[in-house]
Amino acid sequence: MRIAVTYENGEVFQHFGHTERFKVYDAENGAVQVASIVNTNGEGHGALAHILKNGQVDVLICGGIGGDAKRALAEAGIQLYAGVRGEADQAVADFLADRLNFDPQAQCDHHGGHSHGEGGHSCGAHRCGGETK
Repeated sequence: MRIAVTYENGEVFQHFGHTERFKVYDAENGAVQVASIVNTNGEGHGALAHILKNGQVDVLICGGIGGDAKRALAEAGIQLYAGVRGEADQAVADFLADRLNFDPQAQCDHHGGHSHGEGGHSCGAHRCGGETK
């Protein structure tokens, strides 16, 4: 099984569409065998599901995620565990032990009606990862 986690500084990154890297874990018999970092090369929302599908990822663990990205992952056959916070390695260990704390309703809901263009973007006051920050 191949598990990807949105990743920044050892933690689960809280905005799927802006993740710059995934930490990818190959697990067998309930234990991680190999882990590596995969850069997204600045790809945005639409391309990230494609990157994961091409990388033969089975499961994605992330913080907040938009509805379009959820649909793209479902179409790619990737199981989604959103609303996760904390250390990436611990999240994967918890997933493998069937005790991952996640929120199936977690969604970044600030995608409607504006661009993520000039000035960058922060989830600052928006609902990401299943709770208002």
